[in-house]
Amino acid sequence: MDPKRELTSIDLAALVTELNRYEGAKVDKAYLYGDDLLRLRMRDFDRGRVELLVEVGEIKRAHAAKPENVPDAPGRPPNFAMMLRNRLSGADFAGVEQYEFDRILTFEFERGDENTKIVAELFGQGNIAVLDETGEVVRSLETVRLKSRTVAPGAQYEFPSSRLNPLTVSYDAFKRQMEESDTDVVRTLATQLNLGGLYAEELCTRAGVEKTIPIEEAGDDEYRDVYGAMEELRATVKSGDFDPRLYVEDDSVVDVTPFPLEEHEREELNSEAFDTFNDAVDEYFHRLDLSDDEPEENDNRPDFEAEIAKKQRIIEQQEGAIEGFEEQAQQERRRAELLYANYELVDEVLSTVRGAREEGVPWDEIRETLESGAERGIPAAEAVRGVDGAEGTVTVEIEDATVELDVSTGVEKNADRLYTEAKRIEEKKEGALAAIEDTREDLADVKRRRDEWEQEDEDDEEEEEEEPADIDWLNRESIPLRTEEYWYERFRWFHTSDGFLVIGGRNADQNEEIVKKYTNKHDLFFHTQAHGGPVTVVKATGPSEPSKEVEFPDSTKQEAAQFAVSYSSIWKEGRFADDAYMVSPDQVSKTPESGEYIEKGSFVIRGDRTYFRDVAAEVAVGVQCEGETRVIGGPPSAIEGRAETTIRLQPGQYAQNDAAMMCYRKFRERFADTSFVRKIASADKIQEFLPPGGSQLVED
Repeated sequence: MDPKRELTSIDLAALVTELNRYEGAKVDKAYLYGDDLLRLRMRDFDRGRVELLVEVGEIKRAHAAKPENVPDAPGRPPNFAMMLRNRLSGADFAGVEQYEFDRILTFEFERGDENTKIVAELFGQGNIAVLDETGEVVRSLETVRLKSRTVAPGAQYEFPSSRLNPLTVSYDAFKRQMEESDTDVVRTLATQLNLGGLYAEELCTRAGVEKTIPIEEAGDDEYRDVYGAMEELRATVKSGDFDPRLYVEDDSVVDVTPFPLEEHEREELNSEAFDTFNDAVDEYFHRLDLSDDEPEENDNRPDFEAEIAKKQRIIEQQEGAIEGFEEQAQQERRRAELLYANYELVDEVLSTVRGAREEGVPWDEIRETLESGAERGIPAAEAVRGVDGAEGTVTVEIEDATVELDVSTGVEKNADRLYTEAKRIEEKKEGALAAIEDTREDLADVKRRRDEWEQEDEDDEEEEEEEPADIDWLNRESIPLRTEEYWYERFRWFHTSDGFLVIGGRNADQNEEIVKKYTNKHDLFFHTQAHGGPVTVVKATGPSEPSKEVEFPDSTKQEAAQFAVSYSSIWKEGRFADDAYMVSPDQVSKTPESGEYIEKGSFVIRGDRTYFRDVAAEVAVGVQCEGETRVIGGPPSAIEGRAETTIRLQPGQYAQNDAAMMCYRKFRERFADTSFVRKIASADKIQEFLPPGGSQLVED
């Protein structure tokens, strides 16, 4: 038999029980392998190191793994992994839930400043979405825009449509679902009851019911036998009392289950027992990986065709979503118009139901009264198709459309609600139109990169040539993106012309954090004479590196001083220069003199200071193309040597966002690849490097 490559809904239900035993574990770091395997390294007080793996590609799984079964850490982490590290470092694992009976797991993490959910979609194309506390998508591996649901950054996460859950269904609902089928017993269990082929056959075997019996020949005896077997399965899953098995055929693993299956025993498969289902799943996928064919030699050539196919698939989804949005908006608007066109009938329905509720008539009695009225031919009652007491709604059918009405309001407000919904859907359509243009640009970029790669292969098939040092980036039609995220990017930052990292606080909280957490004894501390400036620190070494003494050049010190002055309050005041001073970290203290008070973000400086007099308030922003592609900003002498093109700014009359937009427009004029500028140097990204207050652009 073919080996299992995806966990079933039953498997996930069993795993949830075991994975929740790791509640309270702290997250250390996140890794992303390729574009479908996520690894979270955690620490558990009782169990030590915990490695959580979630894979959503050809193989779909989620489990804790033994350290020896975890792949080596990949190279430089991509943006998705860096984003997770920023959100999850030090967070507590708060538990995992399965969405209904679907192959969707939601992992929840709690941290003082922000809570995060990771939704793993282990079905179809597979996806991982990261949500904030409100359920809004922060980032996802795949953007999904379908008629039925949207998964995209900035949008509320939408689960797929609900499916019947065989682990909670009542016998009456189970029997009704079976009787409505037009196929045999096992296929009905597999599809209508959502059990899948293997477990549908297993239930028939356990119940002693012939699986190929047509539904019309099955009766209450067969249904009760199958339902009884399903109740036993439900009890086992909920109790967590498993007897896991890993099944082997011809020395290769083929399946893993939380309990022995009679179906596999009939097939005479060899089995191995495990203490926990999680351990069995970990071993199964570890050995499945080892049994896969050896990968072909990799020549480091990106899989352009796969990327192109992926972009084309996304475009098809987006086009389908746009059509769906148009249709939905039209339907909602037509429903609203039908309410007005049949005002008297709708008003009579609402008034009748609302009046009965005000008199305390139960919903069931209202439903019976309406059914009786329909039998007597009363038009308003005949239009009613359903009553929902829990939601306080009544559904009517007008012409060929059904409309759900809120009985607590009148016709006008119900119609307004439908018009509002139509407008909301049209706004989603506008977002989808913008997204499809972005995807088309991305597709064009991939095709251009493929063509460039193939051209380079023709020039030299054996070695990969570096970009020539004198490449004309401004006139290049397509510039490849090479961007990573770093720990210091949430602060103000730049690299000096000598290569040293300088960081500064954006507010009082960050000032405190930089001094307490990111300042070592061999760093340099800068500040301005003016009140309201950023704490500025020149780093001798990185935060994870051992502190060591270095010799800072005068140029680095001068640039750090200009950074401290430029991002201080003097820029807001419209002044063009001020003094800055430098001290060593051991001169900086939070302990005030007796009787004095220190505000948050402020510090006491003791000892001698080295002053930098009359330092110019001036910054430059630019677009870096060599090495990494990104916006950079800071002292002109540090930025102009690193960026392909720059703009200088001084204190002036343009608000920060207006100045950022002016810079963005100038960069678009300078680059032939305008889509590159839009992605790398948007006005929002430029604004992060502008001082607070008004600015003016310094003409060349």
